[in-house]
Amino acid sequence: MKKHYLWMLICSLIAITSCNQRQEKENGSIDRKAVVSRHNVVNEFIDSLSSLTVGNGEFAFTVDVTGLQTFPLLYEKGVALGTQSEWAWDSFKNEKNFRFEETLKSYDFNNEGRDAKYSVQWKEPQRNKEATDWFRENAHRLQLGNIGFELYKKDGQRAQAKDLTNIRQELNLWTGQIHSSFQVEGEPVEVYTTAHQQQDQIAVKVQSPLIKEGRLNIYIRYPYPTAKFLDEGTNWKDPERHQTKIEENNARFSSISHQLQGTRYETSLAFTEGKLNKGEEDHYFVFQPARNSNQMEFSAAFSPKKAEEGSVPLYNETLASSTKAWAEFWNRGAAIDFAGSKDPRANELERRVVLSQYLTKVQCAGHYPPQETGLTFNSWFGKPHTEMHWWHAVHFALWGRVDLMEKSLRYYANTVEKARGIAKRQGYEGVRWQKMSDNEGNESPSSVAAFLIWQQPHFIYLAELAYRDKEDPKVIEKYKELVFATADFMASFPTYDKAKDRYNLGKGVIPAQEVFKAAETFNPTYEVAYWDWALRIAQQWRKRAGMEPDKKWDEVIQKLAALPVQGGVYLATESATDSYTNPKWRTDHPAVLGALGMVPESPKLDKEIMKSTLDTVWKTWSWADTWGWDFPMTAMNAARLGLPEKALDALFMDIQTNTYLKNGHNYQDDRLRIYLPGNGGVLTVVAMMAGGWDGSEGELPGFPKDGSWQVKTEGFKKMP
Repeated sequence: MKKHYLWMLICSLIAITSCNQRQEKENGSIDRKAVVSRHNVVNEFIDSLSSLTVGNGEFAFTVDVTGLQTFPLLYEKGVALGTQSEWAWDSFKNEKNFRFEETLKSYDFNNEGRDAKYSVQWKEPQRNKEATDWFRENAHRLQLGNIGFELYKKDGQRAQAKDLTNIRQELNLWTGQIHSSFQVEGEPVEVYTTAHQQQDQIAVKVQSPLIKEGRLNIYIRYPYPTAKFLDEGTNWKDPERHQTKIEENNARFSSISHQLQGTRYETSLAFTEGKLNKGEEDHYFVFQPARNSNQMEFSAAFSPKKAEEGSVPLYNETLASSTKAWAEFWNRGAAIDFAGSKDPRANELERRVVLSQYLTKVQCAGHYPPQETGLTFNSWFGKPHTEMHWWHAVHFALWGRVDLMEKSLRYYANTVEKARGIAKRQGYEGVRWQKMSDNEGNESPSSVAAFLIWQQPHFIYLAELAYRDKEDPKVIEKYKELVFATADFMASFPTYDKAKDRYNLGKGVIPAQEVFKAAETFNPTYEVAYWDWALRIAQQWRKRAGMEPDKKWDEVIQKLAALPVQGGVYLATESATDSYTNPKWRTDHPAVLGALGMVPESPKLDKEIMKSTLDTVWKTWSWADTWGWDFPMTAMNAARLGLPEKALDALFMDIQTNTYLKNGHNYQDDRLRIYLPGNGGVLTVVAMMAGGWDGSEGELPGFPKDGSWQVKTEGFKKMP
């Protein structure tokens, strides 16, 4: 009866979706399902960079061509087969009793008599270096477990990847379902994989004669955290340092506990009839399905506590959850359709847009700023970088899905006291937002991150997007104290230059273009422009809240240093007068362009000078040494300057870090095989080019008007 009900529910959802699609098409609007579905990902051979992911924004599960994680070592240096949740962190024991204070070092960059303490990476003495390393490595995000098939050949030998033939795998973007099919010695195997949208759980349905023959099992294997920069979930060393145990086991439900030094969690398994056994290797378990059918279902849920039997749904119910949630996602908010365009790049841009929406919904729509590799594999120990939060989150608001952006704003409210502590120990007012931290806001030592400031205005920008969505006064009440505390730091941080009667940003700053030294750098163009804009917006928030302008903020706004200019172009920083003649400054992020693009036009900026700056950067930059979000940033700059053709050229620069793989991921290099800020950047700039920005004129202001681009849009919000 339950199965019948679930099947009726799925059919109803499909019928409703189809009806909605017909109605939209009849009304002349975008056929959203057609746009999305024409970019379904299809794999027909094993490619370590083409793995596919299901998930819900807080949990993600990445699979190989079998629909599970059968061959993790083959994908170890590709898009790894990760299983991660936003709650799952671990820390090694602090056996040497390191104190965070041992990572702090005092600086007085501007000879003010300041004893400002920054958490940096010590090289010596040894004790401080070890403390630095420990706090960088801990806490680290966990790989929860590896779930794959045991496939056997007729001779009893374990089938390897080379034994798979007739491979075909398709990700249905509209439903969040992966259908995988292949053969082992001519015997077919069909696998359907999906993820629940309200809990950290996957489910598969498997159809194959190998089940009855006892030649298909499912294994669960638990890795040990590497606590290194990368963790791809394939570290099988040190089995004695963690414990796994079957806690409950019957014919349709089992649970396994995994105890590490810093955390414990449970894997709860529901299945059609079968048996879970401990494998011969440590931390390895095998589910053997009953041999009474050629079909089986298997679900695995991960949680800090054991689930109750009956609470882990099987495949049909999980698919219903996925189908409903994905239909709702695609049918709300903005949409864009490039069909009919003559420019041969249009289909590729549409592909990047569709797949980036899928990937950011799966990997970046949780309650915390995501790490740059999402919920696939660890980079920087699994820790998020708040300067990247803009790139991960802004697009949600511009695409009319502001709720997905606001989920992660809770992080700031939860960690505000730790941010206040950073500002206080450096002698400033308000809160200085952590650059690299865990979910709890614990700062990680870094000789770069400690001196970055461009993450600071992000909260004001994100809160402003939340307000602009509906101009609801409740949003002002919700975020105003955090906005004001953010601005308090921004007003107290600049150094007053009495001789020039101005406020300087720095010294003591590493800009977004991280090639400059903190002790030498002041007034980077991008940061000065962003500082000016954010403080002005904070003053608007005071007015909206019925308050008078803050006098200190006004003083800084009025006397903040001008954007540094030399030879008719904006310098990277005022301290680098050789910004475009010295090769060492023409690398990394061309952040100077962010002063108009990411940042709206300000009274400080001259657009003719910025046009010359874009031209100079375009011709002189070492583009091979850039990052994925640099291309959308450049495109934003060009679009605001009225150069739509150049914006598109920026989006399609033939540079490795601007590569978008078959699965939609932005490839950087052998270390960062995926890079979600690039995906977020694509979505942000396309929203801007299609929906416009404050002061833009006409429809589709970022696209050429020569007829080469046919663009239909719905639902975009204007960018500030």
